[in-house]
Amino acid sequence: MPFAARAADDVSPQELRHRLAGLQRLLDVTRVLAAEIDLNMILQEIAVEACVALDCERASVYQYDPKREELYTRVATELEIAEIRKDLYHGISGHVARTRTLANVPDPPRDARWDSTIDRATGFHTRNILAAPLTSPHDDRLLGVLQLLNKREGLFDAFDEDLLLAFSQHAAVALDRARLVDELRENQAVEASLNVARKIQQSFMPSRMPETPGYELATWWFPHQAVGGDYCDCMPLRDGRTSLVIADVSGHGLGPSLLMASVRAALRALMLEHSSPDVLLNLLARALAPDLQYGRFITMAMVALDPQTHAVQFANAGHAPVLHFCRESGTFLSLDATGVPLGVDDQPDYPQGPPIEMHVGDLLFLCTDGIVEATDSAHEQFGCERLQRIIRDCCDEPVGDIVRAVGRQVEAHYAGDSPPDDLTILAARRNA
Repeated sequence: MPFAARAADDVSPQELRHRLAGLQRLLDVTRVLAAEIDLNMILQEIAVEACVALDCERASVYQYDPKREELYTRVATELEIAEIRKDLYHGISGHVARTRTLANVPDPPRDARWDSTIDRATGFHTRNILAAPLTSPHDDRLLGVLQLLNKREGLFDAFDEDLLLAFSQHAAVALDRARLVDELRENQAVEASLNVARKIQQSFMPSRMPETPGYELATWWFPHQAVGGDYCDCMPLRDGRTSLVIADVSGHGLGPSLLMASVRAALRALMLEHSSPDVLLNLLARALAPDLQYGRFITMAMVALDPQTHAVQFANAGHAPVLHFCRESGTFLSLDATGVPLGVDDQPDYPQGPPIEMHVGDLLFLCTDGIVEATDSAHEQFGCERLQRIIRDCCDEPVGDIVRAVGRQVEAHYAGDSPPDDLTILAARRNA
């Protein structure tokens, strides 16, 4: 029955005035909800106005904690205890939250759902209870419970139930609005963090290739929206060789990006004194040991290319194989891992792989695992064979065109889906 009908339904003039005053209190809360943004102030106003409108001794707004499956007091009138927590399987308020139904309990001690813990702790005597669930108007998720105690005269009636439900809708709107604002702020904070991570990661990518006589070098990078820890670099070594490095930190977000910044700084510092890939990887593993904790690890492949002798040395810490394409035979040699990823073993050893020689037209192709493991909607991986076919077909094109051709094919393989990982390529070809 609507409010107007209940308000005029066979009641005394005094009761009618009281009910109209209650409706006025509800309108006051509506104005507060429209003008105020502080959640505690809004809920306190709702609790106070509901208490006055329904002529009861106490009002409490319980908020639901989904992680602990508990209700806790967000605001409460006339209550000295800082916070009360209740699980959903005890007490009348827990029953209201669990069943999403209003409860009008005229004699709580005689009710099987009654939990007298709070009365015993505070010395308060609960004579009757009226409680309503608070649910989101957007998705009906549980937000809490609005509970009133001890009608001053008589018991809570049907009009009181309607009025409490109206107050509870206002409380639910306030809680839901606060939740949405919190989610927005959290998303903004996450986005800001990701923007920082993207900028950090972009700084990992070489802006200019080092002069390597007789060789052409190129990179290609497609960043995943969540940002990972891919890194590639080309650096002149102290003995005249050029280093090619590609790496991937496990995980996504700001943490892996910051860790990779440390890796880059440490590796560049070590390159001032050392040139051999095996020595560099072993020293780097020891230098990073304090940072590689809590399950974090790094895969890394490192190549030292000599433009004078065209000899190639490499070491590989659990990274995807480096591909050596032999132009004359059209075949590929896989430079596989020579050790485990950085951070997996407390005392790792990274021996050097067998040396190879670059002939005119030969290509070194380094990539992160997102390239080969790219999966389409049918769960088919891009695969090494497809990668090798593209390289073979494009082998006489500029190296920049080769890496872009591979990148385009990998992107197309996802068929519009966002790659679950960064995609990074580094390639070097002997031209003379």
